[in-house]
Amino acid sequence: RGDTPQGEALAAAAQDAIGPELAPTPEPPEEYVYPDYRGKGCVDESGFVYAIGEKFAPGPSACPCLCTEEGPLCAQPECPRLHPRCIHVDTSQCCPQCKERKNYCEFRGKTYQTLEEFVVSPCERCRCEANGEVLCTVSACPQTECVDPVYEPDQCCPICKNGPNCFAETAVIPAGREVKTDECTICHCTYEEGTWRIERQAMCTRHECRQM
Repeated sequence: RGDTPQGEALAAAAQDAIGPELAPTPEPPEEYVYPDYRGKGCVDESGFVYAIGEKFAPGPSACPCLCTEEGPLCAQPECPRLHPRCIHVDTSQCCPQCKERKNYCEFRGKTYQTLEEFVVSPCERCRCEANGEVLCTVSACPQTECVDPVYEPDQCCPICKNGPNCFAETAVIPAGREVKTDECTICHCTYEEGTWRIERQAMCTRHECRQM
């Protein structure tokens, strides 16, 4: 009989063999279902809805798009080219923008500060421009007053170490006096018409030679 102590013990043992009653499993919460705007409009990253035909930017760094029945139609615009010396690019907008450029120039293996002027050769002076480019100018040498100029170290233009002169045929004669080139010929250097520049070829006068 189950109402005796022995019967109660047998009932309890049988219940332990069956196991505890199973608790009901809680149902998972329903996931949020985003509405389908296809054919009705477009949604940006913040959830704002745009009607078909409207232009909008899907996000802060995105380029403008056109809302169509098939969805956003986006095209990358033609962005300006970044400066070649740009070292900090801002990509938070549709077109990347240069926020910082080098404040120095690199030229022939050396570094120069902005607006610094420097000499790279006796005839060549350069300057580091604000845009990071190096601008150089080459000296223009004036015409020499001699036909045998020479170049000295650390000088750009040739100099006339022997003074003004000109050619008398193949010989070089000094300017400012007559020179007898042979027994019958006297030459002297002349100036170009209307200038103080010496002609390269001398003017020579041939005289009768005495017969020996």
